[in-house]
Amino acid sequence: MTSSNTPIIQLTNVGKSYGNISALRDVSLTVRQGEVTCILGDNGAGKSTLISIIAGLIGHDQGTYAVDGKPEHFTSPRQALDLGISAVYQTLALVPLLSVWRNFYLGSEIRKGSGLFKRLDVKTMQQTAEREVERMGINIPDLEQPVGTLSGGQRQVVAIARAVHFGARVLILDEPTAALGVTQSGLVLRYIATAAREHGIGVIFITHNPHHAYMVGDHFMVLARGEVELDTPRADLSLEDLMFHMAGGAGLNALQHELHRGEPTTAGQAA
Repeated sequence: MTSSNTPIIQLTNVGKSYGNISALRDVSLTVRQGEVTCILGDNGAGKSTLISIIAGLIGHDQGTYAVDGKPEHFTSPRQALDLGISAVYQTLALVPLLSVWRNFYLGSEIRKGSGLFKRLDVKTMQQTAEREVERMGINIPDLEQPVGTLSGGQRQVVAIARAVHFGARVLILDEPTAALGVTQSGLVLRYIATAAREHGIGVIFITHNPHHAYMVGDHFMVLARGEVELDTPRADLSLEDLMFHMAGGAGLNALQHELHRGEPTTAGQAA
């Protein structure tokens, strides 16, 4: 039995290279039950490489990746899923023309009967999908409606509810608010908090928006050019600090110094 103090996921000095190109270097990350870990960074910062390693899409070259304290080296997403590590990407893997409940069970349909009489257990799937969606706190009056008719925020929550139902202990959310307006972003952020606080799931929230991250995050990591720019708990970080590191951190200070180097002093200007 895993101790409650043992992180679900522990990355230590993890790296990934493609030939002479280093996509990720010396990244350490801890994901605990009931906490939201926010990973931020601009395009090319290494976020996609990091979540691909965590989700089992690619293997790491350096460092260690432990799940429940046991070192792992995934070669497929199925291995990660079997240990409760589930990723919800921007594309959501939903079929717009299929109903909400069919999407909920897509690829994991329940069947009853045997042989020639084996068929989909529609009633069970409908009832379970309705219960699990309601459990996340979202109201969808008709689960027969095509999932494509839902708002962007509602589709995100259906995908989250599906992952929770099928045993996710760690939920990786890849830019879930990137294409959403204010109201729909608020909806998704609320359910991110619900998944962690009420369902005890360790959430990895990938975003480039520090305001969204700060609303729900317990721990924050900022990546820049494949390396860790910031790694700190919420208690030691203000929103202003987070925005500063997102803007470039120490590199921003160096840029300001370079811009002002060689400028005439006030005394020189007066002369």
